[in-house]
Amino acid sequence: MSASPRKVVVFDYGFGNVRSAERALARAGAEVEITRDFDRAMNADGLLVPGVGAFAACMRGLKEARGDWIVDRRLAGGRPVMGICVGMQILFARGIEHGVEAEGLDEWPGTVAPLEADVVPHMGWNTVEAPADSQLFAGLDSDARFYFVHSYAVQDWRLESHNPAMLAPKVTWATHGKPFVAAVENGALWATQFHPEKSGDAGAQLLTNWIGTL
Repeated sequence: MSASPRKVVVFDYGFGNVRSAERALARAGAEVEITRDFDRAMNADGLLVPGVGAFAACMRGLKEARGDWIVDRRLAGGRPVMGICVGMQILFARGIEHGVEAEGLDEWPGTVAPLEADVVPHMGWNTVEAPADSQLFAGLDSDARFYFVHSYAVQDWRLESHNPAMLAPKVTWATHGKPFVAAVENGALWATQFHPEKSGDAGAQLLTNWIGTL
């Protein structure tokens, strides 16, 4: 008998193109539901947190939907969570937009700050530099391109693992002006700054890789 499809909830807190994420996950083989229902989000095999717009607004929306608590409780139990775009940014400690600082979920230390580049926003296709042992980018060529739309990013990664029993996070970088964090694999918590659901075959492979770990 073939294994049953993995159940993934796209968390619907008002910030993110949930329909395109739903379609991409379904194409990658998941059983997908768009909801902000607490129990369904807690019990799904995987939780995907999208995000578009301003960091502070996304955080307010997430808290109003109790998404901050859901993410924290899922990760405490080792239940997979994946953030996309601003859904990745809010996993960091803080964000600074237009000189205003807002608190993030603080799952990782670091500050989401304006990109230092001649052209902002960073909009379009770009390559990434993934670790050789990355699960997220498994099966993808080094010249694979992913679709980015953002003006802010984390440009300084500060989380290291000094416990030999714990695996250090796998950090993938991209460059626009200067290097920035493009993706992170950290135990049950994975995230991408780019949009895999808009990244064609490469994005589809990446989502398939994530679903395969659920």
